Amino acid sequence: MKQFIAKFTDRIDGVLCGFDRLVMRGELRALYIAKGGGIEQYLRSSHVMFKDFGEHVLEVSRRLKEASLAAALELGRVVRYVPSAAASKEDIARQIAAEQKIQSGLVCVLSSVEPCMSFQAVPNRETKKLDFKLEQRKCLHLYHYLIHPVFGFMNARIQTWFPFRVQICLNGREWLARSMDAAGLRYVRQDNCFPWIEDFPAAQRLMDEQLSTNWPEELNRIAATLNPVHEQIFEHYRVNYYWTTHQSEWAIDIRFPKQEDLRRLYPALLRHAITTFGSPNVLRFLGKPTRLDGGVPRWYSGELFSDLKQRAEGIRIKHYIDGNSLKAYDKAYTPVGSLLRLEPTINEVAPFRSYRPKEGDPNGERAWRPMRRGIADLHRRAEVSQKAAERYADALASVDDTRRLEELTENLERSTKWQGRAVRGLRVLGEDNRLLLAVSRGEFNLNGFRNRDLQRLLYGGKPADAAEGRRRCAAMSRKLRMLRAHALIKKVPHTHRYLLTDLGRVAITAISAAQHATVAELSRAA
Repeated sequence: MKQFIAKFTDRIDGVLCGFDRLVMRGELRALYIAKGGGIEQYLRSSHVMFKDFGEHVLEVSRRLKEASLAAALELGRVVRYVPSAAASKEDIARQIAAEQKIQSGLVCVLSSVEPCMSFQAVPNRETKKLDFKLEQRKCLHLYHYLIHPVFGFMNARIQTWFPFRVQICLNGREWLARSMDAAGLRYVRQDNCFPWIEDFPAAQRLMDEQLSTNWPEELNRIAATLNPVHEQIFEHYRVNYYWTTHQSEWAIDIRFPKQEDLRRLYPALLRHAITTFGSPNVLRFLGKPTRLDGGVPRWYSGELFSDLKQRAEGIRIKHYIDGNSLKAYDKAYTPVGSLLRLEPTINEVAPFRSYRPKEGDPNGERAWRPMRRGIADLHRRAEVSQKAAERYADALASVDDTRRLEELTENLERSTKWQGRAVRGLRVLGEDNRLLLAVSRGEFNLNGFRNRDLQRLLYGGKPADAAEGRRRCAAMSRKLRMLRAHALIKKVPHTHRYLLTDLGRVAITAISAAQHATVAELSRAA
């Protein structure tokens, strides 16, 4: 991120980082205990015979629905069934809020029949008893749309059948708007972004405070409004919600005061992203390993692609990897400022690690363990998202929209000296082209590259014998020395790794873009 900000510092005057969209889920995990527990213990403690399970759960669901709708009916709020899954419940709720001029509290309750996981009593032929299995079924879900005093406009959903899963959707920018209002910080808002804020550092401090929220307390409070009779239902078998982060979107908004600056730069960023960063390269940005030659590992069989899409907000480029994604789009163009948004989305946490003790042993030894969906790892999720977006931004920083290719390559093609020894000029579109493209590969933006990494890319296969291996190593050392002499790469101190310099990133990106451009595109540019 520092490289991107430094590169375009004369055109940028504000950056805002934080969660955009959060989807939290609450599960009554104690009910899921498989053998001899869970739902069976609940029924025994509630003095309900297994054969009466069906009647009991219908009665409990009826009580839940009545209690959940009571507040809406008392306030005269809209309670509506939405039969079509294609209908946007959020649009309906926002329209109701606008028509009835609701500024706070409950807006409406919308209901819909949707898939769910619920218990089914199944006869067991061997034991001659009833077993309880969790199966996919359909039931009525209640969506409470409200304008929360802290979170702003949001929704919370509960399924009306056991085990009463809860889902809560929040928007970090909506939340920030409430915080800035409370702090007396002026801003201009468009949708869920801010093209102008009076004090960006102050707004960032408010956004950072979101991570220190007492999540269980806040989420349990919302869940209690969805099911006011929770304590009565589980009077004899106490169960509490375990909260997880089902989906998260983290957004970095970069503000350009002048529209023309972003309009001029963004097409170059798109072209650079789609031509320079293939999806295999982005694997590393989102936590998955790649082969040393930059390709996709042979064992990897997931879904992996990049695409461009025209949206109402602007043109979006998205790199998609197994449910997680990294995207960029021009979020807003307004008279008071325009925004470039970089947005990692994490739906699957398997590729990531968290430095923590074992679950259930908070005082135990800390180690790098798989990241959990639980809100205990929300800080780590934020850190991973921020770093992924920063790496992506710095990779885009090599775009240069002012200098000509001739200016960038003129000195590279001339001979120079390195530690008193003559070094030839580069043949950027000739024999040195493969070398230049190799050192600029996306996976090397993270940890740099070594002599042997480039050997595998440029030579292919293993050397026939030790002597051939030494010749390759020596030849690659000469090539690395040549790139260092032309200030395209720099050595990482105390290692055998190298990184691109700012000049190297810009120059090689320009060369790559020129190679991929059509004659028509080059003619228009000329």
